[in-house]
Amino acid sequence: MYTVGIDVGSAAIKIVVYDGETYRYAIEPTGWSPKSNGEKVYKKFLIENNISSSKVKRIIATGYGGRRLDFVDEYKSEITCHGKGCHYLCSDIRGVIDIGGQDSKAILLNEKGKVLDFNLNDKCAAGTGRFLQVTTNALDLDMDQIDCLAKDSSPLSIDNMCAVFAETEVLNLLVQGAKKDEILAGLLKSIALRVGSLAGKANLQGKIAFCGGVAQSQVLRRMVKEYCNLNIITLKNPQITGALGAAVLGFK
Repeated sequence: MYTVGIDVGSAAIKIVVYDGETYRYAIEPTGWSPKSNGEKVYKKFLIENNISSSKVKRIIATGYGGRRLDFVDEYKSEITCHGKGCHYLCSDIRGVIDIGGQDSKAILLNEKGKVLDFNLNDKCAAGTGRFLQVTTNALDLDMDQIDCLAKDSSPLSIDNMCAVFAETEVLNLLVQGAKKDEILAGLLKSIALRVGSLAGKANLQGKIAFCGGVAQSQVLRRMVKEYCNLNIITLKNPQITGALGAAVLGFK
């Protein structure tokens, strides 16, 4: 028997199937309709993995679009699912930092992976994947260029954390002749500082898992460690921890 966790984010749908010992996963674009695409991703995943729907005993959804899925058995919060997923992958972590498309989270865990406290970003898109997407668009860069450009650059000061105002600030810096790589490094630094503030409010200590799509950036991981003074580890496949946690929760 299997359980399925499906995390419907603003940019990507992450799906995990779990049999109690091992898991398989897929990541697909969310597209314009989280509800219809969520069901399509689920059905496609079962076919590609040769799993009959009769073998799936429970489906747990999470993420901003998860509540819209009418074929699932239960919805659980992203806080709970990311905490469980990260703890499943690394049982000695005591906290999670997740930078999602719509929000950022700092989650304090106990030794069993139970959520003790958490903190969310308090401004629209501040320190989120959406913030980085908007500002890199203003620089006419793709997300996969981030590390290559920013790794050896000195960060410029970026004062605005609102995505709209930050985009304007980036354009003004370009007009003034600032280098793209230094602006980009400044944007990453501003995200790292925002994340550090969240982590401090949630009293994160010990080993901390960094997850979410932007956690794949080596430069951002380095900056979070450097500016936040946290013992950060990055788990394998940091995008799927919410879906994995949902699948693990469904199995119990």
